[in-house]
Amino acid sequence: MGQSITKNRWYLAALLVVALIASQLTANAAPTTGAWSTDTAHTEINFSVKHFFTPVTGSFEDYEIVLDYNAAEPEKSRVEARIKVASVNTGNEKRDNHLRSADWFEAEKYPYITFESTSVRKVGDNRLIASGDLTIKGKSQRIELPITLLGSQKIPEQMQQMLGGTKEVRSFEASTAIERSDFGVGVGSWAATLVVGGEVSIEILLEAHTS
Repeated sequence: MGQSITKNRWYLAALLVVALIASQLTANAAPTTGAWSTDTAHTEINFSVKHFFTPVTGSFEDYEIVLDYNAAEPEKSRVEARIKVASVNTGNEKRDNHLRSADWFEAEKYPYITFESTSVRKVGDNRLIASGDLTIKGKSQRIELPITLLGSQKIPEQMQQMLGGTKEVRSFEASTAIERSDFGVGVGSWAATLVVGGEVSIEILLEAHTS
């Protein structure tokens, strides 16, 4: 009798965990026209830049990502991103407001940072490079974005309905570095140029699912 009660408790606990995961996958899926939907609860767009010699990190909280990923033919894949500049978050309100100002991003005049891939190529096991146009403050530069497939998980058919119809989950990591002066960000004063580093490291951690 005791063992039966214990098993029932474990079963109910497992169902609760699955239900919580399902609610996150459904509620946090960003709209997409592609085959893969972004799980914003497990996706981050981060950056790092030095203040004198100390790295200062931040993120953008509001974004849309379109991901057409073709595992069999990676060159047919496509990725687009639109990031709301005003959503910048470095954990310091005064600094964030300054970053939104005309001294830096001019968020009101240029509300979005965008990236649109023009080609994707496979360069190794689970490794891709997406070439495309990055646009900041109305200035576009062709960049290469190295991407690593961190892992994939097919969802058993009996669990798919509980997970909002999700059939597969994949996780990706992308990172690159840019020169902010190429986009006219923070170049209007000697103080910004002297105090803040010119190179900005960018990291994207993306979890996506398909139905």
